[in-house]
Amino acid sequence: MSRRLISTGSPLEKTVGYSRAVIDGDFAFVAGTTGYDYATMAMPTDVTSQSRNCFKTIEATLKEGGFTMADIVRATYYVTDAKYIDEHFKVCGEVLGDIRPAATLLVVTALAKPEMKVEIEVTAKRRVP
Repeated sequence: MSRRLISTGSPLEKTVGYSRAVIDGDFAFVAGTTGYDYATMAMPTDVTSQSRNCFKTIEATLKEGGFTMADIVRATYYVTDAKYIDEHFKVCGEVLGDIRPAATLLVVTALAKPEMKVEIEVTAKRRVP
């Protein structure tokens, strides 16, 4: 299987030189995903909604690449304030509770824009039937 790039169509992808995901063989590497609602291009103000939107975008990206959420083997979470951890982890538990990928959470001083409170990146490995 060859290398395949998945794009959201954002002009930023070409400008910055990145893809929403890279599919390489049985692996999917999904770039850091923030909490935009891409239907409205709005960023919710609360971390719970942002976390849900991150996972919604990740799920759509994985599906486009032929993967499912159950294929996620690694997740890295970035939050901009430790006070967001419990709310964010509640969403992680709802989405990934049965999948249980290896995961790391980092509290960072900022993301690319001040309204961004959480960013999630994942790696998935296609399960061989």
